[in-house]
Amino acid sequence: MAEPYRSTPIFDEITLPAALRANHQTKEGVWGIIRVLEGELNLTYVEPHAEQVLTPGAPGLVAPEQVHYVTALGPMRMQVDFYHEPPSL
Repeated sequence: MAEPYRSTPIFDEITLPAALRANHQTKEGVWGIIRVLEGELNLTYVEPHAEQVLTPGAPGLVAPEQVHYVTALGPMRMQVDFYHEPPSL
């Protein structure tokens, strides 16, 4: 199983950066796994449009250069792990 080369700090519904709440994307060759530690988080893929509610048991996968944003659904804690190869969920 691939190991992340970097992880974000743990964010909550208050500290979740504005950049993650707006359209953004990973770089070429970089996959992300959004892991919810507590609560729920909505992951929205922009093109093609799709939404997924993330929970501690259901992380979200972001492919390289995939435009997306997240929305806190109440109190939550989350972290993003970044990989140079496709990770397993």
